[in-house]
Amino acid sequence: MGQPVEQVSGAYQVFRYEKPTDMPGGKAIVQLAGSDIIRGRVQVVREGGENNLHSHRGMDGFWMVLAGCVKFYGPGDVLIGEFGKHEGILIPRGEQYWFESSGDEDLEILQMAAFEMGAKVERVDVEKQKFAVGSVGVKVITETQKV
Repeated sequence: MGQPVEQVSGAYQVFRYEKPTDMPGGKAIVQLAGSDIIRGRVQVVREGGENNLHSHRGMDGFWMVLAGCVKFYGPGDVLIGEFGKHEGILIPRGEQYWFESSGDEDLEILQMAAFEMGAKVERVDVEKQKFAVGSVGVKVITETQKV
């Protein structure tokens, strides 16, 4: 991991992402860093790792493809967009969506979540979950460094 160039004080979170090699199911989540108002993760989705129509209260989602391709859908399975490497979408809190990997390679997608202060943050499922959300392990790789 990189070292700070100058001596400053603070609780910085540094990280380095590597695609997980131990994915027992269709999806893995790597927690990069986070605070009380923002969180960064990479989701790795294989074929069959799609999710269900849902929304989030108190949380906006920023998604950017790092590898592979993804299709995002809204209510009624209406295609919102198909995105490749370095493309993505911002989904405001309360908007319903679901997504699936749509390419030949595993999808690696950066998810930045911003949390509304004072709001109850929760996932709202509109359709039955295609897999148990709680069954996907979250690998935390962040190192908090005091410098």
